[in-house]
Parts: sequence; structure tokens; C-alpha cells
Amino acid sequence: MPSDTKILIVDDHEDTLYALESTLAPLGYLLTRATSGDDALKQVLRGHVGLLLLDVRMPGVSGLDVVRYMRRLEQTQHIPIILVTGFGPDTQLTTTAFHLGVADLVMKPVDPWALRTKVRYLYDTHQRYRAMEHEIRQLRAQTREHA
Repeated sequence: MPSDTKILIVDDHEDTLYALESTLAPLGYLLTRATSGDDALKQVLRGHVGLLLLDVRMPGVSGLDVVRYMRRLEQTQHIPIILVTGFGPDTQLTTTAFHLGVADLVMKPVDPWALRTKVRYLYDTHQRYRAMEHEIRQLRAQTREHA
């Protein structure tokens, strides 16, 4: 996996973006931001995103819309997504999110320690998955060459 793989933080509020960036900065990963669902999709499609931290409710393209779109594309369907919501527990949202393959759903205000733990685990696991995927492709190519 390229060393320039980023964590994309998506929220339409500047103060929330800053708070989430400050929370994740101690992990040492590359962080980038988007302020809308459209911008998030553009960045994801450009590649090198290893995890999304995504606000659920944004004007225009919502967080769930972003997830639905990403899960339909082969290049983005395995990127881990943590949804963030400030509207409290919502059974329908939780059911929909997990049905779409979201890795986790966290409530604002976010517990910094818990979020860092979840992000580290999901990001590192995805990096290992991508590295293994790359190794399998190389082994298959070598096998075809020697056949």
C-alpha cells in the first residue's frame, strides 16, 4: 500500500473537522479533509484513501449517499468507513449503516481515545489487506509466467 494513503475526514462544519484532525493527529497518519459529500467522493475516486471518517448529515450529498456510492464501486467498496453523527442514537440509521457495510458508527462528542483506537485498528487492517491483495496479484502473475 502506498505510504501516501490518507485518512479522509468529512464534515460540513469547520470546528468539527479541526476537532477530529486534532484527535487523530497523534496517530501520525496522513490526514486530509472534505467539507461535502461531493468533495469526499472526488477525493476517494482519486485514490490513496485508506479510511473515511464521515459525517452522516450534510447538505446535498449525505454521508449515507457517499457510502452507497462507494459500496457499488470495486475500487472503493473495501475502504473502511466510520460514520459520525451528532443526533444521538437512531436505530434506523444504525441498521442502515451496518447493512451498507460501515465499520462503525460513533456519536458526537467523540471520545478521543476510543476513536483513535478504532481508527488505528481499521486503518492498519485495511493496509494489511491491501498489501496481501498486492502480493497475491504478484504471485498469480509469477505463476502464469512459469506455466
